[in-house]
Amino acid sequence: MMMDKLTARQRSQLPTCYYEGYLEKRSFKDKTSRKLWTCLCGNTLFFFNEKRDTDYIEKVDLRGFVSITNDCSQDCNLGAARLNLQLKGENIRITAPNAEARELWRGYICSVVELAVPASINLLPGQIQMLKETVEKEEARINNASPPVVTNSAALVSLQGDKPACYHNVTRLEAELLLEREAERGNMLLRPGSTGSSFAVTTRQHLEGSVIRHYRVTPEHTGGFFIDVDNPVLCATLHDVIEYLVEKTDRVLTPLIFEETYEKNISFICKDCENGESTLLQAPTSLGPPSAHPKKVAPRIPIHEPTEEDNVSLNDQQLHKKAAKKAIMPVPAPRRLLPSPDRTNRAQKMRPTDPQGQIPLAAISELKLKFGQIARY
Repeated sequence: MMMDKLTARQRSQLPTCYYEGYLEKRSFKDKTSRKLWTCLCGNTLFFFNEKRDTDYIEKVDLRGFVSITNDCSQDCNLGAARLNLQLKGENIRITAPNAEARELWRGYICSVVELAVPASINLLPGQIQMLKETVEKEEARINNASPPVVTNSAALVSLQGDKPACYHNVTRLEAELLLEREAERGNMLLRPGSTGSSFAVTTRQHLEGSVIRHYRVTPEHTGGFFIDVDNPVLCATLHDVIEYLVEKTDRVLTPLIFEETYEKNISFICKDCENGESTLLQAPTSLGPPSAHPKKVAPRIPIHEPTEEDNVSLNDQQLHKKAAKKAIMPVPAPRRLLPSPDRTNRAQKMRPTDPQGQIPLAAISELKLKFGQIARY
């Protein structure tokens, strides 16, 4: 069972999922029923251990579908509802949680296989509409299933995105040497073929010496791959090629897979500043997420709310400023009037220009005296 998981595709690589849920599956080779998460992807049922798993552990190809019928036999679980899925060469018993889930599974499987909604189905109109949409999606998937022609095997693997874990890009001789060197890990690998558009499977076993075999795998133009032997075997994908070889050889052939190892603890090298010695240390484990660094916040300036006393003081300060401005303002100087030309000429006439033309004081006194005597007579 572990081998199926290693060679299986992940859920993201599967076709579109039409319906999913828990089912109990039991086939002829199963001794007991197993409760598995089941997905109907394309025309294949994929089984997972749990809903959250990404790798399926088993699958059922519905291309060999014959019929699906209700199983009305009594069961210890009265609420369970069983189905008989008849395939070519195999009969599978499926148990759904309830009758409604059983009817939905029967409707989806018939719609995908027959590309038509079954007439005898007991479902609501909305559920029947979902079945019709599923038929349209499956028809579109089948029409677009034919891959483009690619002449290079590496490009073909890259195009399909379906490379098994045992695929190694090595030559024929390198594959033989690799299987000999890594005999404990596996004895089978997938590699590019010699024609460029094909692949090859190389196996190495021991029987009184090394027994090496090479099998050609050629792509089919309508989709899928052929194992080119006397009775060619058609497989849908390269994964199916590996699974087929593993199952048909009773798991004697083991895919060569290199599993990468990862550290379980975080370690680092610390150097001692005093003695200069380096030591390998383990970082402490923390269950919670890493603490975020505190953001730098600018200091908040306190805002002072003015009170009544502050308002009175502010008003006084404004009055003092106004008074000071009034006292400081300079008094404008009086305007000086320029003397008119008439006044200037008049003053010049009255002002003696020649100091020698003035009348002496003694003469003035003598004239006054004479004028006084004349007046007496």
